[in-house]
Amino acid sequence: MNVRFTFGTVVSEIYIEESIHTIHAIIGSDSSCLLVCDENTAGIAASIADTGRIQVGAVQSRLRLCGTCVLPAGEAAKNWTNIETILKAAKDAGLGRDGVFIGVGGGVITDMTAFAASVYMRGAKLVLVSTTLLGMVDAAVGGKTGFDLFDIKNFAGTFYPSPLIIMPLDTLSTLPLREWKSGFAELIKTAILDSDDDFLDRIGRLKDTFVSPYFPVNVLRDEVSRRELLACIAKSVEIKGRIVEADPKETGSRRALLNLGHTFGHALEAAVGLGSLTHGEAVAWGIARACELGRSLGITETERAEKIIQLLDSFGYETRAPHPSMKETGRFMDALFNDKKKKSDMLSFIVPERRGCVAIAIEKKEIKRIIHIINGEVM
Repeated sequence: MNVRFTFGTVVSEIYIEESIHTIHAIIGSDSSCLLVCDENTAGIAASIADTGRIQVGAVQSRLRLCGTCVLPAGEAAKNWTNIETILKAAKDAGLGRDGVFIGVGGGVITDMTAFAASVYMRGAKLVLVSTTLLGMVDAAVGGKTGFDLFDIKNFAGTFYPSPLIIMPLDTLSTLPLREWKSGFAELIKTAILDSDDDFLDRIGRLKDTFVSPYFPVNVLRDEVSRRELLACIAKSVEIKGRIVEADPKETGSRRALLNLGHTFGHALEAAVGLGSLTHGEAVAWGIARACELGRSLGITETERAEKIIQLLDSFGYETRAPHPSMKETGRFMDALFNDKKKKSDMLSFIVPERRGCVAIAIEKKEIKRIIHIINGEVM
């Protein structure tokens, strides 16, 4: 299946496919390409390089592959040094401004590849092949690019939507359970943003398959589970895509809703060391804290907060406060006040309402409320 969005001036085509071998793409036969991947997705990139072509219905476009850039895997690799590595690989390959950067991997790779493409000769072409659940439901969609700098998550970045995003389901079979959990956290986040709870309940029904000792084999081989997972991915892409269409560069309050759990989550990632927790693990904990913050402000009804936190618990996420990995509240608060979503002395948070979510601002003078929330203290 495919869906099309318009992010600012860029039309973005997203293809959700069964297999890497049946992906659709439109890349001119005269375009030179650089494949960017990490150690975990090097085999997938190699399969694209070996065939040298991408299928477009009954028509095949041959790729003129100039090179492959293989980076270390993991959040620790999401840095300026590896941005330089990508840019140098493109330069050494002789890629022109009309060349194509093809990012093959999860959120770390797609974020960095997109950033490199956005600054290479002031903007090169871009294709993303998203190979993780988190990448499919969140990271690859919407045009945010970036890398970690000064120990701050995604401190540097640009808005550079990819005109083409490919999501082959069969690449998910290689993911370890922890990476599936990371992706499901973003699925749950997006479902909370929906105007009704049908999507949230649907994800809840996948839980039994998710906690099976045979996961992920069962969810991908069982026709019903696979179809349900595909539907959830498609629904998440649809929700995020429509939100970003309404506010492509987060100049209003609409796109900010996608940050549910992220203000708390990003600060947690920084406080315990970037890469110590997966992004999804941190976001799940952040969603629980957002529920508690909303409840303390009288915005989130207790029943809704409990339903969300119980769902997170059922998937095995850590929702307790303080987080067991967080040793210093001071480091967390420093990271919170370095958050790129901060404006003046106002911290931005997203909290659940009875239906959907709402953006709120917390003044610095109310910081004791946040400290109580992260420490699990009753006010």
